[in-house]
Amino acid sequence: MPRSSFLLCAALMCGCSLAPDYQRPGLPVALHYPQGPAYPGDVHKHPAVEDWRQVFHDPALRQLIDSALANNRDLRSAALNVQAYRAQYRIQRAELLPKVSANGQGQRQYLPRRMTGADQGMIRSTSAATLGVSAYELDLFGRLRSLSDQALLTYLASDQARRSTQLSLIASVASVYLTWRADQELLLLANQTLAADERSLRLTANQRRAGTVSALDQIQARTSVDSTRAAVARYKRQVAQDLNQLTLLVGAPVADDLGALPLADEQIAGLQAGLPSDLLQRRPDILQAEYQLRAANADIGAARAAFFPSISLTANAGSTSPALSGLFDAGSGTWLFQPQINLPIFTAGSLRASLDYAKLQKDIQVAQYEKAIQGAFQEVADGLAARATYQRQLQAQRDLVTSSQRYYNLAEHRYRIGVDSSLTFLDAQRSLFSAQQGLINDRLAQLVAEVNLYAALGGGWRENLDLRGASAVRAN
Repeated sequence: MPRSSFLLCAALMCGCSLAPDYQRPGLPVALHYPQGPAYPGDVHKHPAVEDWRQVFHDPALRQLIDSALANNRDLRSAALNVQAYRAQYRIQRAELLPKVSANGQGQRQYLPRRMTGADQGMIRSTSAATLGVSAYELDLFGRLRSLSDQALLTYLASDQARRSTQLSLIASVASVYLTWRADQELLLLANQTLAADERSLRLTANQRRAGTVSALDQIQARTSVDSTRAAVARYKRQVAQDLNQLTLLVGAPVADDLGALPLADEQIAGLQAGLPSDLLQRRPDILQAEYQLRAANADIGAARAAFFPSISLTANAGSTSPALSGLFDAGSGTWLFQPQINLPIFTAGSLRASLDYAKLQKDIQVAQYEKAIQGAFQEVADGLAARATYQRQLQAQRDLVTSSQRYYNLAEHRYRIGVDSSLTFLDAQRSLFSAQQGLINDRLAQLVAEVNLYAALGGGWRENLDLRGASAVRAN
């Protein structure tokens, strides 16, 4: 075949694309996260974090996350969806190439005498074997190419959805685990406080029998015991429910005696405030939104190509014979070449409506892409503010616990020697219990905020990543 003919055939098979040139929308946010009194930054230098194992220091939590990644059903469904979209892409991509098939058939037909013109009927036999292409569409205007690109981008978007599900699962397991550990500490604190309240109640009862305190003092001590008993029951329920939720996320039984770091220890790796906002482009949900936008852009190309003629080819060659034994004898060859052209003339506006719909879908995807970026920017900014302010709040709460402990020790001493009434002592008990509860709750809130910040940054961060570097990461 001459070179020019080969190039012409290649051009006819590949066609041209009528999809618009894709232009990535600009980031509808600032170049950097907010800075100010709520974002003081971390004076320590922290290494790059690219994997969740570098983020979470608790070995028990890492073990649970590993189990969740292997057993969680939501993540398993997301992975299967990726495989399904990949299969759909392979189906659509196959439309770009002709389908060659071999066909063999035989036929025996009885013809009545009225059809044969003789005194009796006859049986006619026919055997045929063919090899050829059936209804192959020449992609002159890129309709099939655009549909293949759309299927590919949808497949890539589904893979980012799987990554997003995985990131959400890691964050959920970490948050529920930390909540479970905090409720365990609250339950232990409530039991210790209940034991102290019961000792105080016994002391007050002895003093009441001795006539040194009134019945009102004994009733006040009883109310403190009852209040703490209610707290113990509440925390028992929360611990059990936390374990049930953790078991669901992990997808396997969870031992209730895991060796774990104390909640007050360093649980999560640190990072610096003031990171470039282009880090948001590492988030799988934003990458998913961009793939969906590009898929909508490819749909426009397919809608435009529908306005132009389509050409399909059917061609085959083979052999036919009235007897199977002579199917491949000389003189039995046959061939067929059947081109077909379809030119839309009047479609009652359906093609124009389809193009308008494709353009509107792209505009919708642009808005959703920009919204995803803005929402992610807010999540990161909120996380940075929470991280900085929780540090100060936690230190203030520690100071409050120290002061409440001194208040309780002094009030208990003065109550035992008869200087103060039981009212002051009971107030000190309640203040200490409340301050200790607040410290555990604040520590939990700080850790959950750091987990959310890890997820908001797309599962990791680099200390020295600039805007051009992040753009290159996304382009690849």
